[in-house]
Amino acid sequence: MGGVTGLQPEVDMKFEPTYSMRGKTCLVTGATSGIGTETAVGLAGAGANVLIVARDEARGRAAAADIQSRAGGGTVTAYAADLAVQADIRDLARQVQADHPSLDVLVHNAAAVHATRQVTPDGLEATLAVNHLAPFLLTRLLEQALRAAPAARVVNVSSYMHTRVKQIPWDDLQAEQSYSAPSVYNLTKLMNVLFTYELARRWGESGPTANALHPGWPLKTNLGREQTGASGIFDRASKVFGASAEKGSRTSVYLSTSPDVAGVTGKYFAGTRQTKSSALSHDADAARRCWDESERAVHLTAH
Repeated sequence: MGGVTGLQPEVDMKFEPTYSMRGKTCLVTGATSGIGTETAVGLAGAGANVLIVARDEARGRAAAADIQSRAGGGTVTAYAADLAVQADIRDLARQVQADHPSLDVLVHNAAAVHATRQVTPDGLEATLAVNHLAPFLLTRLLEQALRAAPAARVVNVSSYMHTRVKQIPWDDLQAEQSYSAPSVYNLTKLMNVLFTYELARRWGESGPTANALHPGWPLKTNLGREQTGASGIFDRASKVFGASAEKGSRTSVYLSTSPDVAGVTGKYFAGTRQTKSSALSHDADAARRCWDESERAVHLTAH
């Protein structure tokens, strides 16, 4: 997403070799391209059993074969699910738990941004549905499998763009009154961080860990390809000079594998360093309200 300065966008990190993930099972969403593909390659290369999610079976099989060939280790298995559709997410969770009762790592990487307002089959604004509600619902549904692992980790790919949100439009979360692609995207990235902090608070120190990250910017990925006008021009131009998707995946791989962050939870990272997220992301009342609103949107029983 382009056109904004503030928090340093470029992630300059010394990236150590990935630690062994043999015997670990990792699920990565959005792994058919860009950062998600590179994250899956990194985890499989470390010996993990990697599960990826694709919108259709053919694309999933092709992506799994590509990741497997590049990783040279581990295993890669594809599941078909449209993360914009809640029924698909529920089916995905059931299939994953049936096949893998214990899940060591859950990386929420999938993201979308639409030039114009789109509505999902569930009647939800599509960017919100994919970027925030899908991770929220999938994490909740896979909680049993995550708790079954000895030290599970949830990794949420956010963005420094969350810092651009100064006020949450609680009366228009679905962007029915006013739609702006950058504004809606930025809001979902803030929700990623709010969800991470609230999840860590609710799970406590004895549960799986949950951390969020900024992958760097600009990056050579497909995200934002639908943008039009000045934002679209800037986004495409910035990617000419952007870092590789592989570099963008490094923080996700680090948070998924490194013993340096074992037991670390409720933090926000850029590179291998904990860094400050926005003041609004630390608003506990906003985090609780975001949780409650999300439960209603995905039809989960509040608790």
